[in-house]
Amino acid sequence: MHTLNDLLTIMTRLRDPQTGCPWDKQQSFNTIAPYTIEEAYEVVDAIERFDMSDLRDELGDLLFQVVYHAQIAQEQDHFNFNEVVHAICEKMLRRHPHVFGAAQERPINEIKQNWEAEKARERANKNSAELSAELATGTLTGIALALPALKRAMKLQKRAAQVGFDWPSVDGVFAKCVEELQEVRATHLDDKVALQEELGDLLFSCVNLARHLEVDPEEALRKGNHKFERRFAAVEEYLHAQNIELRNASVEQMNHAWDMIKQAEKAI
Repeated sequence: MHTLNDLLTIMTRLRDPQTGCPWDKQQSFNTIAPYTIEEAYEVVDAIERFDMSDLRDELGDLLFQVVYHAQIAQEQDHFNFNEVVHAICEKMLRRHPHVFGAAQERPINEIKQNWEAEKARERANKNSAELSAELATGTLTGIALALPALKRAMKLQKRAAQVGFDWPSVDGVFAKCVEELQEVRATHLDDKVALQEELGDLLFSCVNLARHLEVDPEEALRKGNHKFERRFAAVEEYLHAQNIELRNASVEQMNHAWDMIKQAEKAI
């Protein structure tokens, strides 16, 4: 059976300037990054489908992305794979004093609080040559810009809530969502710039509602997507059984089929 060392050797061979793969030799952090994000989502998809064979393969693909970035970093004299492993081991040891340190066992909520406090200390101590000292230690510093927008919104809101910038109850969040929806409806349809801004505010408020309801908005939207795909495919199948092509169906026929399928699902 192959080992991690085999994978590191394969990666080195692929990037060899003389004998490596022409495509792999041309890649950079930036060109590989989209594949890294894609592989992470494919891991999540395999988990949601509970396909363990696929999950094994997708985890391998994701691991390969880590090895790929580490190889490029090593070539540019930034760091190597072993340093990546060392850094994450140090971080996990530091953030789990209740397991690896002298601290006693703590309740889960206290463990989470200590975790966030340690992360905040790490951010405050992190050297930043590009940011001013004030900005480098700001509350919202360090939340990756490349995160999916829903996930980044959630992280921004959680970080702000840690310093007390939050609604005292979910009622205020519901009201804010209604307010933002009304602002979208009041915006002139031809003003695309204003519509984009107001829709952004509405979506941000919906993420905040999800946070207060303790629902992951990214997961909720993925499940919403799956539900739409399932029902739309059923609409096509239903209309086809009626000898009606989807492109020739009226809106009324499609809505009727949709409502029937929706009711049938609820009845199960």
